[in-house]
Amino acid sequence: MTKPRPAGLDNPSTVKIIKTMSALHTKLYRATGGRVGKSWRVGSAVRKGVPVCLLTTVGRTSGQPRTAPLCYLDDGERVIVVASQGGLPTNPQWYLNLQANPEVEIRIGRSARTMTARTADPDERAVLWPRLVDLYADYATYATWTEREIPVVICEPR
Repeated sequence: MTKPRPAGLDNPSTVKIIKTMSALHTKLYRATGGRVGKSWRVGSAVRKGVPVCLLTTVGRTSGQPRTAPLCYLDDGERVIVVASQGGLPTNPQWYLNLQANPEVEIRIGRSARTMTARTADPDERAVLWPRLVDLYADYATYATWTEREIPVVICEPR
């Protein structure tokens, strides 16, 4: 069952602020080796921050690198991210980019790794989704705001 997103979240001004803050987050994360921006403390993560990585994809039309700060789940050698886009009805651009070119870079702190990204299959998603919601409960809320199944992305070492 889909619930309406809170008023104002899709306002063009809000979208612009989010894009600007994301770009600033990425710059600060890179400049400080992750000391600033290493955890997300918004919504359900206010008390216990969620770890943040930088995911760099290749733009599917521009061919240019595109970086997004994302919450992640450390799963051994794998890094798991979620294409939630705050419960919007469409997938985020970074997800569309990695579908076109699955070779990505994941930066955690000062360490950058080249990885291959793929969408979790239904069985993998069934195992990972509860772990992701446990990490950041707002994912469950976002899922109620959209009719799409929010993709879970597994990044694996090459």
